[in-house]
Amino acid sequence: MEVSLTLWVLTVVGLCALIAVDFFIGRKPHDVSIKEAGIWTVVWIVLAALFGVGLLIWGGAQAGGEFFAGYITEKSLSVDNLFVFVLIMAKFAVPSQYQQRVLLIGVLIALVLRAIFIAAGAAILASFSWVFYLFGAFLIWTAWKLIQEARADEEEEEFEENKLLKAAERRFGVADRYHGTKLWIEQNGKRVMTPMLVVMLAIGTTDVLFALDSIPAIFGLTQDPYIVFTANAFALMGLRQLYFLIGGLLRKLVHLSYGLSIILGFIGVKLVLHALHESGVHVPEISIPVSLGVICGVLVITTITSLRASRKMAEAASAEGKDESPAKNNIDV
Repeated sequence: MEVSLTLWVLTVVGLCALIAVDFFIGRKPHDVSIKEAGIWTVVWIVLAALFGVGLLIWGGAQAGGEFFAGYITEKSLSVDNLFVFVLIMAKFAVPSQYQQRVLLIGVLIALVLRAIFIAAGAAILASFSWVFYLFGAFLIWTAWKLIQEARADEEEEEFEENKLLKAAERRFGVADRYHGTKLWIEQNGKRVMTPMLVVMLAIGTTDVLFALDSIPAIFGLTQDPYIVFTANAFALMGLRQLYFLIGGLLRKLVHLSYGLSIILGFIGVKLVLHALHESGVHVPEISIPVSLGVICGVLVITTITSLRASRKMAEAASAEGKDESPAKNNIDV
């Protein structure tokens, strides 16, 4: 798909305008209700769908299909980010009324860093076709690692600050408490960061780790930088509202890691087949409609099985509680 510089500029300006509107509406710190989060989640999904339909009309079925496949993949992979966001918010004890602002700026930082990753990935793929083998192998390995982590009986995870964040804290210092939405304050005659800025940097830089598998994954569905960037942008910009909407539901998605591993493994195989085809080997290639069907099917099945498993675990826990209560009463007597 040929994209002119004018279209690139208009797209970036349009996204900036949407972000500005989102920021203006939520500029006053407040607790986000389920209703507000639900409305904005629907708004961002509708905007993404309208953009995809626009690509379908003016760019053709191939471009439209690649966008929707990429958007759904990035959206599903970004849900995994929410688990880490919850850990970050808990570690830094972010007041609930400031969480919306933290996520907005953190996601913007993540989007800028992903844009750099996308530009680098597109340049590498354009120059070295063998990188498809590397991307494919990496995704298959990541899929296997996800399955191992899902099967492991691990304790509650804790967020660990990355080296960049620790270096910034040592260099500038951090205030001992939040000061509203301020990012910098004067303390003992020295300009220091507030915990608000530290949390924003934590969310933005931590997302880079997730981009290491999500960016190769979407390049397995399309090699068009414009589609890769816009799919990432729409997926990330709706992530903040999704955090407040399904925060309590995350714990119930017990099979999410299995679903994501299947998707990553499938795209990894697709990348390897594409690389072999580019090398002149006669192998079947997986089409975008098939990819879209597999991705949607896996997500639907994973969600259904997760909710069923969560319900059974809740019923079992409830039954155990009832069985233990008579014994407890006897001990009390």
